[in-house]
Amino acid sequence: MIRPNTIGENILRVQERIARAREKAARGDEITLIAASKTQPADAIRAAYEAGVRHFGENRVQEWEGKRGLLGDLQASWHLIGHLQSNKAGRAAKAFHCVDSVDDFGVAERLDRAWAELKAAGKLRILIEVRVEDEATKSGAEISGVRALLERIAALQNLAVGGLMCIPPFLEDAERVRPYFVQLRRVRDELARVSGLALPVLSMGMSHDFEVAIEEGATQVRIGTAIFGGRVAI
Repeated sequence: MIRPNTIGENILRVQERIARAREKAARGDEITLIAASKTQPADAIRAAYEAGVRHFGENRVQEWEGKRGLLGDLQASWHLIGHLQSNKAGRAAKAFHCVDSVDDFGVAERLDRAWAELKAAGKLRILIEVRVEDEATKSGAEISGVRALLERIAALQNLAVGGLMCIPPFLEDAERVRPYFVQLRRVRDELARVSGLALPVLSMGMSHDFEVAIEEGATQVRIGTAIFGGRVAI
């Protein structure tokens, strides 16, 4: 496992890169750093927390349930950033503060019911995941159907739609990813206009392209490799 002090040093470098990207884009708002802790052991997550990270992203409900007992003392926000199957929506509502990858109304309905059963204060925050490229391996709602999906989800009583998320193709040259970020921002802006909802969150950008994502309006970035190094088995 990567050493805790190395994780701390990596986080400082990522924060510096975020600051430079914000300055380049002349942005005065804050960018939420989500440490993509999927496949990382509890010790690595704790080291990132001790280095100042307060938001973490997990890909699978079952994996997070297995680590949760070791990290329950941390005052952190836990995001589900991986694809959510409808039969695990109830467990996800109990395990996460935010579900950032909703792409289906059936999943949203189950989250809504589960949150109501929990009798939790407020609403469960979700993001709608949008498929910005026609890749068979990628989940996400079709751009053509996002407006209708948003309208249906917005009518649910226990969910609050914060904005949109995307996972563009992995391209070594970050500049080639820029058009996908521009596309998501434009989709969000149009949805906000026609729906009257604020939709302030744009979750886009990972370790190799997050500076470009920030330049194009990302409000939260999901960083794994640049913090933890390569993925490990747990």
